[in-house]
Amino acid sequence: MLSGKNDFKETMMATVTQMKCACASCLCVVDVSQAVQKDGQYYCSDACANGHPDGAGCGHAGCNCHR
Repeated sequence: MLSGKNDFKETMMATVTQMKCACASCLCVVDVSQAVQKDGQYYCSDACANGHPDGAGCGHAGCNCHR
């Protein structure tokens, strides 16, 4: 029986393997092991990571980012 707030605590840790692209207008979910990393953020493409300098979207099917 646990009797105090300092008794055994079980902590669960989760590892994130996928997340939404950090580009605000992008809908892509990217695998963090394959993502383009820039400034601590994860992006689905160089276009998103670099702020769409030429005005093109990421090019992934179903995503209309930066249009």
